[in-house]
Amino acid sequence: MSESSLAEMLRARGLRLTAQRQLILQAVLELGHATPEQVHTAVREVAAGVNITTIYRTLELLERLGLVTHTHLSHGSPTYHAAGEDQHVHLVCRECGAIDEIDPELLRPLADELASRRGFRVDIGHVSFFGVCVRCENGDRK
Repeated sequence: MSESSLAEMLRARGLRLTAQRQLILQAVLELGHATPEQVHTAVREVAAGVNITTIYRTLELLERLGLVTHTHLSHGSPTYHAAGEDQHVHLVCRECGAIDEIDPELLRPLADELASRRGFRVDIGHVSFFGVCVRCENGDRK
């Protein structure tokens, strides 16, 4: 997203584009999948005065604006990524922490079955599977 588009979107909501907001969005886009703590680390490399509370509040704002979304990939903090990305299912390795993605259409038969039998609509974009990646399974954790 361009700086001018972000500025327009914020202005439409009575907000202004601050350097901190811009840096936080940029960090999420560059990191791919990042916790607020990882975003904080990246932003502090450029602007040391940005505190973790500002990171959390800005991520919440960016999510309300539809620019980022989050999922829970562990028992800790949520993980944020750009909302413009195609929905995807996360594969999280419990050994090395690697995060991979698969096409959510692989889960479509299960989602349809849950909707049919239980009346439950799965938000596939928030689905995560935990297990062991092929590298760790083969003892090649580099």
